[in-house]
Amino acid sequence: MLKGKVALVTGGSRGIGRSIALELVKAGAVVVISYSKNEAEAEETLRLIKKLGGFGKSIKGDVSIYKDASEMIDFTIKSFGSIDILVNNAGISHVGLFMDMQENQWNNLLDIDLKGVINCSHYALQHMVRQKKGNIINISSIWGNSGASCEAVYSAAKGAVNSFTKALAKEMAPSNIIVNAISPGVINTEMNNWLTKEEKEELTNEIPMQRFGSPEDIGKLAVFLASDAASYITGQIITVDGGLQ
Repeated sequence: MLKGKVALVTGGSRGIGRSIALELVKAGAVVVISYSKNEAEAEETLRLIKKLGGFGKSIKGDVSIYKDASEMIDFTIKSFGSIDILVNNAGISHVGLFMDMQENQWNNLLDIDLKGVINCSHYALQHMVRQKKGNIINISSIWGNSGASCEAVYSAAKGAVNSFTKALAKEMAPSNIIVNAISPGVINTEMNNWLTKEEKEELTNEIPMQRFGSPEDIGKLAVFLASDAASYITGQIITVDGGLQ
């Protein structure tokens, strides 16, 4: 489905990013993953890629720094000859009352969750326009649609990602570049480990499908959006939440 395609997945060392990378490899793509801190987790993702018979590389960098973002994309092109798919997955969250947050905390969250998407997209587009093709997939959140109590700045960042996705899709469509976003609900990753067992049970009961989503649910959708089967889909924010919203 994606044979011969080259993908960069930011924040691909674990969780949703890792699953996206693995599903892209299963579909035939070669993948570069970026990570900011945990080299061991990145190496594990590469091991899993190799186990699938695929090809992958990793690069350390901070998406909130434009120089790092550009180096990730240059590394991808130098390694595999092009960049066909960019998955802007790198992100952090902060749970707590907005009034208790410090300026450095919301700056850090906005820099990674919003500015990181802008940085990577901006530099990748220089290459995609020359290729006259490309596919950008931004990983958002259902809280970008409706907002979440105790995640005000995170919700704001993801809401901005949604608007950026829609606007950029319109701008780049004449250049044959597709831009979409995936809006996950509650996914069973380490990001939800702060929840107690009781809180997880309560949240599960609120989800019509009565379970958390899996990272693979997001990875499989990313493959579809990156494929020719989705060639007429752009500017969409696709929710994957088991019917929660």
